[in-house]
Amino acid sequence: ISNGRGRSGKHRKHPGGCGNSGGQHHHRINFDKYHPGYFGKVGMRNFHLIKHGKVIPAVNIDKLWSLVSEQTRQYYKEKTDKAPVIDVMKAGYMKVTGKGVLPEQAVIVKARYFTKEAEVKIKEAGGVCVLCA
Repeated sequence: ISNGRGRSGKHRKHPGGCGNSGGQHHHRINFDKYHPGYFGKVGMRNFHLIKHGKVIPAVNIDKLWSLVSEQTRQYYKEKTDKAPVIDVMKAGYMKVTGKGVLPEQAVIVKARYFTKEAEVKIKEAGGVCVLCA
């Protein structure tokens, strides 16, 4: 008879309003009870937010020699008067961190940031840390 909508009251389209309507008016109790903090603002606005501005890709010193070829390492092992330059910025890294061991071989490492531990280990191996912007 009434398509499952009950006999007495008519089935009207959206008696409480569509969707989230009435959140600050006739549905306020529900919103306050089950969704506290739904309305309003918090914090400061940051115009022109650059998402990748704080990303600093890092490489450990045990992976430094993998950035140059094995031939290069062997070549500079014999020639002790020269040292290879490993530019970690070219490989897409900015920071050199101090995990692992470095072979006892002089190397010039160019990076934007070095941790203290990395700097100590590179210098102990006879290498040099060069900061570049």
